[in-house]
Amino acid sequence: MFSGSIPALVTPFRGGSFDEAAFRKLVDWQIEQGSSALVPCGTTGEASTLSNAEHHRVIEVCIEQAAGRVPVIAGCGSNDTKNALLHMSFAKKAGAAAGLCVAPYYNRPSQEGLIAHFSHLAEESDLPIVLYNVPSRTVTDIEEGTVVALVKKYPERIVAIKDASGDLSRVADHRMGIGRDFCQLSGNDELWLPHSAAGGRGAISVTANVAPALCAEFQAAIAANELKKARELNDRLFPLHYAMFSDASPAPVKYALSKVLGWTEPDVRLPLTNANEGSRASVDAALAHAGINDPQA
Repeated sequence: MFSGSIPALVTPFRGGSFDEAAFRKLVDWQIEQGSSALVPCGTTGEASTLSNAEHHRVIEVCIEQAAGRVPVIAGCGSNDTKNALLHMSFAKKAGAAAGLCVAPYYNRPSQEGLIAHFSHLAEESDLPIVLYNVPSRTVTDIEEGTVVALVKKYPERIVAIKDASGDLSRVADHRMGIGRDFCQLSGNDELWLPHSAAGGRGAISVTANVAPALCAEFQAAIAANELKKARELNDRLFPLHYAMFSDASPAPVKYALSKVLGWTEPDVRLPLTNANEGSRASVDAALAHAGINDPQA
């Protein structure tokens, strides 16, 4: 259902508030640079510090500005099932193609609890669901057996997974348990290449925020089975993948965007703080290595 280079968009702030004008420009730039879909209000979009009103406005603006040029996978995750369903209902009405639903965080549900959570969402909303597994943040891992059970139970509702577990064997596990056509997207930029080789269809990417053209070119090389070119592009991007996490994300990528574009601020919301000096140096070096110090690169 989805493929290619899909940025998990930052939410620009100015003076502590959502910078709608900058976000609209960011959406346009991402599409022009070759991104195949957009994800507002994910982890990189600081969804956990957005009010529900802000969360819904960011989704609404993204869909409105994309204007059907690419699909929008709206971040709908919450540690509260009822609130996740609220986000999904809004996203559906706004015109989202799917909802990205992270495993409930902090609560630490069992696998049975995860099945109950996602089953409730699938039964109460007809918005397609992209599962989001990122145990380094949520603590709870959506185990492969749970993914298989959910997709088999709701094949028309649960259409893809963003896997940020770091476990590449999951790609084969899901293919064997569900089928080769199930849409698997990498949630780890540094594993994008081997994930694709194992059967993945692309990535929901942090790096694509600041290097959308390179990431789109990289994914196109993978799709065309041009392995030499893909490796060369991966080598250009690789330091940037790590620089994006040289401080608490999304502080480094917001700093990078402020450098590359010039019309976004590097600000994040507390309890996060702006990228520290060491992180900024890492980002600067990685941008130079990738050759994207200006937005036309």
